Amino acid sequence: MQRSDIMHNSNFIFQPYLIKESAHGYTPITLETELLNNQRKIFLTEEINTQSAISVIKQLMVLDSSDDPSPIKLYISSPGGSVTDGLAIVGALRSCRKKVDSYCVGLCSSMASVIFICSTGKRYMESFSSLMIHDPLINETGGNALQLKSISDRLLEYRETIGKLLARSTGKSLEEIYELTAKDTYINAADCVKNHFADEIINSEVNI
Repeated sequence: MQRSDIMHNSNFIFQPYLIKESAHGYTPITLETELLNNQRKIFLTEEINTQSAISVIKQLMVLDSSDDPSPIKLYISSPGGSVTDGLAIVGALRSCRKKVDSYCVGLCSSMASVIFICSTGKRYMESFSSLMIHDPLINETGGNALQLKSISDRLLEYRETIGKLLARSTGKSLEEIYELTAKDTYINAADCVKNHFADEIINSEVNI
């Protein structure tokens, strides 16, 4: 591809990379590869859907199978998304042999907040970050009475599943969780630690 083609191709995304020196010479590697392989860091910074969930799950599997005993670090700043795909990530976190520390580095909304809260290691938040939790939503309209009932039943099932996960991870009762998720509830970092939605607040100056 010529430079002029690159500059005018709206689908082209620049990927920064590092140059590593070895006995075989110099090799370019992407930042994602460096962060994943050498720093055990995974990033969830987009909408949660099948593609992003599978990407996170694959990376968790790779790091969990390594000989390195140190925790995996999952950095999250996401608007949320699919309930089923988010629950798939939660399931992958719970199946990892290694602890997975989660880092909220912006706003974790909806299913992204569930993933953060349900991580198996320490839960860290930047001082300016926050969570938003609410009951699950299904963007489906129309249909007959039986179809609408099926949608309603699924919503209630997801609500119970997520409610129990949050209750288990925070020590709150299911009724307390339901009260919080009945609407869009935004929780800042200090209140998250106070209410056991997070474990510790970190500053941006701290090396993590």
